[in-house]
Order: sequence, then structure tokens, then C-alpha cells
Amino acid sequence: MPKTVILPMLADGEFHSGQALAETLGVSRTAVWKQLNRLEDLGLELESVRGLGYRIPGGLELLDAAEVRAGLSQRAGELIGDLLLLDTVDSTNAEALRQIESGRARGLVCSAEQQSAGRGRRGRTWVSPYARNIYLSVVWEFSQGAAALEGLSLAVGVAVARALESLGVPALQLKWPNDLLAGGAKLGGILLEMAGDASGACQVVVGVGLNVRMPERAAGEIDQAWTDLFQLCGEAPPSRNALLAAVLNELLPLLAGFEGAGFTPWREAWMARDAYADCPVVVRSADRQIAGTARGVDQRGALQLETSVGIQSLFGGELSMRPQA
Repeated sequence: MPKTVILPMLADGEFHSGQALAETLGVSRTAVWKQLNRLEDLGLELESVRGLGYRIPGGLELLDAAEVRAGLSQRAGELIGDLLLLDTVDSTNAEALRQIESGRARGLVCSAEQQSAGRGRRGRTWVSPYARNIYLSVVWEFSQGAAALEGLSLAVGVAVARALESLGVPALQLKWPNDLLAGGAKLGGILLEMAGDASGACQVVVGVGLNVRMPERAAGEIDQAWTDLFQLCGEAPPSRNALLAAVLNELLPLLAGFEGAGFTPWREAWMARDAYADCPVVVRSADRQIAGTARGVDQRGALQLETSVGIQSLFGGELSMRPQA
């Protein structure tokens, strides 16, 4: 209800009096006050000034299916299936998995204004404030199981970086195996989840989260260095609908061709954006850690870690990488 009734009226960032809101909505001032409280429950900053009314400072852009579809390339338009733009959901990846169970699969796109239980890798929480960032999941079908998907998360990173670069976002880097960085700080992340047969026909959910304009109150929940497009683009980030379309323009063709071509065509582009090329790093799992020097990735997307015993090939899974202290 907040999105469909009162939010569009406040999205312009201008002041609107309580009386004007009540008259437009055909409700009482008390009903308006209750709806405004619900907006604050969503974590939106709401400013009230006597004599002027209420506003959302800086305004906000709500997701719009028509705008997203209008921004799609011809190829992406041919590949996209259902486009679900939700208000609040536990997780777009979780919703995509539910859609798979109900029979929807290839090309399904799910995005949301807010996630109540957004997920990152290794069980981490993905901070997901309302209408400020991009939370996106895309479903694609594959016939050859997990073995054919080696390096997919890295290729997705390249696709997302290219999408942002096409909109003028500068100096992006990729961190093995799933992060998008700018200036050494995290701008976005990728989470792949699978349903079906790991050795045969399966569906993969590709989740992408991008920080667009992270509110200060939400940023306090993030436990690592981060940045957003608001900081990178001189306080004029691309619109969220344009971002969503640009990412789909890169991501959908990637998914359509990946099973046939694999990671090899994407390796050089990933290496060119490698944030830790030739740097000393530590790779950790739940029960061990390995120190060495990062030497890029091979044709399957495995990290090439140079240690005292030679080059070790490490696959993503539940591994994480950090620079050596």
C-alpha cells in the first residue's frame, strides 16, 4: 500500500501538505498520518516542516516495469521472461526459487524495492533499504548441471561491470569470486543458487545486489568498507530503472550463451578488472586458511594462488579472499 498510494506523491522530493495529501487520496488527515508512519517503518527518511508539509529529502525513484522494458536492447527483450517488480520481499533469490517451484523458469526476472531478509554469500545478511539500491534475481535453465557453470559468477561480475561502465560509472574492479569494487570498497555482490539436478537439467538463480544510494542509517549495519553510485557519480547516479535495464542487457545474453561457450571468453575481461592481481592474500574456508599471492584465474574461473609449494587452483564455493594484513 505505501508504494501504490502515497509514495508516488512524495517521490519528487518536494513538500506536500497533509491537507493536500488527504484531499488527493480522499481520506482523513489521520489516515494520511498513519500512512506516513508506515513509510518511516520502511526506513525512509521523512521530513516534516510546519507550514510546508512532508517530504522525502532528495526524493526517490520507484521501479517501473514499463521503464525497465523500454530500456532493454532487442536481444534482452527477446530473452526476458516474466518481469516481477515487487514492493517488499524476504529475498529476490528466495522468491525466484519459489517461482521455479511453481513452474516458471528461463528468463524470469525478479526485483524489489526492499528485502526483509536479503542474503549474501556464506550466510551473510545483505543490507536492503527501501527504494535505494538494486536487488535483482534472474532465472536461467541449464542442461548440463553444475559442471557447465564453472566461472559463471565471475562472468556475471564482468557483465555487471560492463553495464555500469556503459552508464558512466568509473574505475570498477572485481574481487574473486563474487564482489564488485570501486576504490577498494564494495559496490555490489553476486549470489548464485541452484535448483534441480546438479548433474543434469537445472535452474540457476543469479542474484545481483548493487548499492545505489545507501542511507546512513542502513550503512551502519554493513561490516566492511563499502561505497555506492551516489558517491562514485558526483551525487548524480544513474536511475534505478536505467540500471536495471542496463544490467539485464548484459546479463541475459551472457546466460543464454554461457553453457555453450563457458568462462573462457570472459576470462580476459575479468583479469583486466582483477582487484587483487599479484597481491598477497589470504583465502579462508570454514576450517582453514591459505596465504599466497593472487595470480588471476584460469579458464574455469579457479583462483590461481601462488604459495610456497607452487600454484594452487581454488574454486569459489564457500571460500572468501582478503588481502594479507
